[in-house]
Amino acid sequence: MDDARNVFDSAIDRDLYSWNTMIGVYVGSGNMIQAKNLFDEMHERDVVSWSTIIAGYVQVGCFMEDLEFFHNMLQSEVKPNEYTMVSALAIKMNDRLLASLIDMYAKCGEIDSASSVFHEHKVKRKVWPWNAMIGGFAMHGKPEEAISLFEQMKVERVSPNKVTFIALLNACSHGYMIKEGKSYFELMSSDYGINPEIEHYGCMVDLLSRSELLKEAEEMILSMPMAPDVAIWGALLNACRIYKDMERGYRIGRIIKEIDPNHIGCNVLLGNIYSTSGRWNEARILRERNEIREIYSFLEEMIRKLKIAGYVPELGEVLLDFDDEEDKETTLSVHSEKLAIAFGLMNTAPGTPICIVKNLRVCGDCHEAIKFISKVYDRVIIVRDRMRYHHFKDGVCSCKDYW
Repeated sequence: MDDARNVFDSAIDRDLYSWNTMIGVYVGSGNMIQAKNLFDEMHERDVVSWSTIIAGYVQVGCFMEDLEFFHNMLQSEVKPNEYTMVSALAIKMNDRLLASLIDMYAKCGEIDSASSVFHEHKVKRKVWPWNAMIGGFAMHGKPEEAISLFEQMKVERVSPNKVTFIALLNACSHGYMIKEGKSYFELMSSDYGINPEIEHYGCMVDLLSRSELLKEAEEMILSMPMAPDVAIWGALLNACRIYKDMERGYRIGRIIKEIDPNHIGCNVLLGNIYSTSGRWNEARILRERNEIREIYSFLEEMIRKLKIAGYVPELGEVLLDFDDEEDKETTLSVHSEKLAIAFGLMNTAPGTPICIVKNLRVCGDCHEAIKFISKVYDRVIIVRDRMRYHHFKDGVCSCKDYW
């Protein structure tokens, strides 16, 4: 091994094959410290580099390190091959590790791989892998699959816990499945003796709000045995904005301001409600609050930089009837995606990936703007909208501008 390293170190032109070979030597001898050190020094890695290091950790029984490297590989530009998958799945899985692997796949956008891992491991006695898979289906907008898996779970006599029902109710919410959501909400206490907690109520309020049952959502909030938090009121406030229930929105906005006067997200929502209904003075006052002013100031500067880089606002995306093009540009600039990304850029270190989630399809103007943002600010930006995951990097989106 020392001789091999001496040859490697003395080589003038070390190609990728040389690096992979040397890592393989260390892996073969079980020296994962040196293998990792060499791996970290590499400027370029291919599927062989990743597969070798992942297989090495499996060999020495370091399963959590294996999962971590596999997770990092999924987030890189290198895609796993069959050899990588065999190595990753060779882990001596217990239910917690299996749940971690499923959750990792789902959060990386690989829901089919998560499902394959779940179904390839036949014996799942504990609830954790089931929760991870149900949660993954919910996250990816597959409510029917989530419900089907829960019913299978009942057949196999695996007892659900409170996390199971959070995932299940979240799936019902994403699928606008009101009847099923109400049924499972009752089932958790009547059949399983699980008292609903604030997270379960939050899922139900989100389900009712998404489904335009705003009065019923508000009644549920007022009937909760615990004090509702800003997130629950915020879900209803957002629905008021979407479904143009302005009077209810004003009332809920006042409640939120009493709980947390400085909550940026809800202040932005309330400001949009004021603007949409023509209450410009209230909207102006709200946006002049210190925290909001910071974001809008940053947003204005961000849009200026994007225009210098070639960004042209798509004014056709404005649905309201404005004669002035400047008013149209202002309306586009405060779309929730741009505000969320501006907030992320302000509050994270340079180079940190930014992930945002929304429950509607991203509009064409925001999609174009985010491509420019990823290039101008040198950030990876991941947006999950109602349709799919969008991965923006260096001015390009993974959807190839078709979604």
